[in-house]
Amino acid sequence: MSLNALLCFEASARHLSFTVAAAELNVTQTAISHQIRRLELELGIKLFVRQNRALTLTPEAREYLPGVRAAFNDLRLATDRLQRRD
Repeated sequence: MSLNALLCFEASARHLSFTVAAAELNVTQTAISHQIRRLELELGIKLFVRQNRALTLTPEAREYLPGVRAAFNDLRLATDRLQRRD
């Protein structure tokens, strides 16, 4: 599973927008959409309900999101601890 795809998922879930997530991550909306589709295929579940111009999380995504956020937070904390050693 790609960390980049998980980052795209977290940003998209936070903003409920592929476009805003793309702007935040400095990539195209198409790149976000591709990463999300690939992640959904890997997981075998839908993460978002796409309706016209609206985006909502599926129940599975709402359950998955806290763990993804916690993992990124753990990575940030580990990096901070490592950098403080210097």
